Amino acid sequence: MTVDAVPAPSAGIRTKVRVPLRFPDGWGTTADVFTFNGLADGKEHLALGLGDYANADVPLVRPHSECMTGDVFGSERCDCGPQLREAVERISQSGGYLLYLRQEGRGIGLYAKLDAYALQDQGLDTYEANVALGRGEDERDYTAAAQMLTVLGAQRIRLLSNNPDKAAQLSALGVSVVERIPTGVHMSAANVRYLRAKVERTGHSLALPA
Repeated sequence: MTVDAVPAPSAGIRTKVRVPLRFPDGWGTTADVFTFNGLADGKEHLALGLGDYANADVPLVRPHSECMTGDVFGSERCDCGPQLREAVERISQSGGYLLYLRQEGRGIGLYAKLDAYALQDQGLDTYEANVALGRGEDERDYTAAAQMLTVLGAQRIRLLSNNPDKAAQLSALGVSVVERIPTGVHMSAANVRYLRAKVERTGHSLALPA
């Protein structure tokens, strides 16, 4: 998705609360969870301040799009749950932010994502399925993410992401991406087609086996 660099409404922090986190494998940490006023899309996005984020010169940042099936239920049709777990630990070690963005199904919503799963079962890839539903391949917009980072004072970041579109959008919105760092490869028998489509269709930096 391309973004025009136009001014967005001003945003602000409405709440900061400390939350202990514990993942299913037993690993845990503590996050400062920020909520916001004035985000461009009006959604309830969160920023998790992890590690020594306040003193990080160039914080490590992962914009993570909500995935109920992967993040909550452990679905193996995607790599979202393992990426979330990896990102929280890596950011906790370096200091930075995980942006939890309410953009389920690349922005098409939970029900539509499950409709797309049904089309994938008929042979379409993850992007073709979205288009067959009359939606964009990827409808995510990172304007709110850029606002959140600006409010948090993080306008120079190291981006933890395999997706070049995230870097392009954030850069166009005034966030300086000084480095893009890929996540690990979280492959299973159930998501190999999904991961290959991300590499072949949208240039994700995933080192998949042949």
